[in-house]
Amino acid sequence: MKQLRARLYEFELEKKRVETRKTEDSKLEINFGSQIRNYVLAPYRLAKDLRSKLTIGDVDRVLDGDLEPLMHAFLVWRKTGKTAGDDKDETPE
Repeated sequence: MKQLRARLYEFELEKKRVETRKTEDSKLEINFGSQIRNYVLAPYRLAKDLRSKLTIGDVDRVLDGDLEPLMHAFLVWRKTGKTAGDDKDETPE
């Protein structure tokens, strides 16, 4: 019974290791160019989300914590794949 319990314990540990390894492998490396958002404060003021292509001209509002437009654009991008610039580029047929 002790051997069976030990084997089951090792089996569960291995499952957790595989899951942890899978999570670690899916992470991106932290390198220059892997940013998700850019803030330009001079000479013009701009905040741009690189994933959803959303550009906000009121940087102070974003820096003060109003991230609702950025979160909304990201969630739309993740669910539909559409970026903020896609709506402007569509032409009616």
